[in-house]
Amino acid sequence: MNNNRSGLWKIALVALISAFIGVGLGFYGFSHWGSGLAGQNNATDTVQTNGKAGTTKVSNVTVKSNNQMTNAFKKVKGSVVSVINYQRQQQDDDSLGALFGSIYGNGENNSDDSKRNKLQESSEGSGLIYSKQNGNAYIVTNNHVVAGSEKLEVILSDGTKVDAKKVGTDAITDLAVLSVSADKVHDTAAFGNSDAVTPGESVIAIGSPLGSKYATSVTEGIISAKNRTVDTTDEKTGQVTGQATVLQTDAAINPGNSGGPLVNAAGQVVGINSMKLASSTDGTSVEGMGFAIPSNEVVKIINQLVQNGKIQRPQLGVKVVDLDQVPSRQQRSVLKLPENVNEGVLIGSVSADSVARQAGLRKYDVIVGLDNKKIKNVADLHTQLYSHNVGDNVKIQFYRDGKAQTVDMKLTKAD
Repeated sequence: MNNNRSGLWKIALVALISAFIGVGLGFYGFSHWGSGLAGQNNATDTVQTNGKAGTTKVSNVTVKSNNQMTNAFKKVKGSVVSVINYQRQQQDDDSLGALFGSIYGNGENNSDDSKRNKLQESSEGSGLIYSKQNGNAYIVTNNHVVAGSEKLEVILSDGTKVDAKKVGTDAITDLAVLSVSADKVHDTAAFGNSDAVTPGESVIAIGSPLGSKYATSVTEGIISAKNRTVDTTDEKTGQVTGQATVLQTDAAINPGNSGGPLVNAAGQVVGINSMKLASSTDGTSVEGMGFAIPSNEVVKIINQLVQNGKIQRPQLGVKVVDLDQVPSRQQRSVLKLPENVNEGVLIGSVSADSVARQAGLRKYDVIVGLDNKKIKNVADLHTQLYSHNVGDNVKIQFYRDGKAQTVDMKLTKAD
């Protein structure tokens, strides 16, 4: 009996000791494994404290980024510039002199002296250095960035300021080419194939939002859509003159970004940032709708600007207005248009010796088609016309006195 009890106590004692040893080893193993795991993930970035207030330290961990877009930015950033537009503005140097007269030296008898024409910074935009040839570096930007300028200055990526000259501008595509001395220019960008981009593809926009103070800012997004159509307007009249096909992106494009590049993951320029849409026609605010001129179109235009200083486009030699500007009653009584014809462009005048005059077009003819492409308004006419080259033969569909007619003509270049 005692032997049995003694055996039981021995078994119980061994079990108890084993339990303590097991728990101890288990706790040590968990602690050792956990500290090893923490060491793997946070070898240098753990915040060490000693329990005293005010002793927090900054981690010295270094993040190594292999991001494609970071590398793309590095490839292009040296070729992105700020473009400053200077214009002459009149200022009163002495408002008292203008008010009280020449006793102050700036009165009515010295009105010419009271206003000094000074060149002042009018606006800022962005640009891209894309070529170096014969001692010149060529920069593409937007036409609206340099419009009205009397002096242009370019700030290179390293902050160096250089004077720039206009090589050529094109209001229709909103593109312009500038040149600067290549002495201080080190980097140029390469154009990619904009036809090859796909919606959802990552891109970055680089430029100077709100001016050179924020030069070489980069925003990231995607190609939201291809082949978007936006209206182009005349700078002086504000009238819609045509339509442009652009890339849509949600990469932030802000005032000052105009003229900067839209870049793909390979570091190639696939577009030149031109505009953003802030609200719809009914006033609804929108976000993330920026537009860029496709690189394939850009290359075609800038090559012509460098070679000719302007873009040679075909013309008809007519002045036109949208048909919907004519009251519907006069569309029927004066123009004698059928009830089903309510879109097109009305010819207001035909230039002498123009291709339109030679083809027989007259005042009050209503153009409704060009090469069987429907013409609804002036923008449509310009878009279809500018898709042709000087010397092309085209067919114009129009109405005269209520009768549908067609004429052939060979396009000539605009003056």
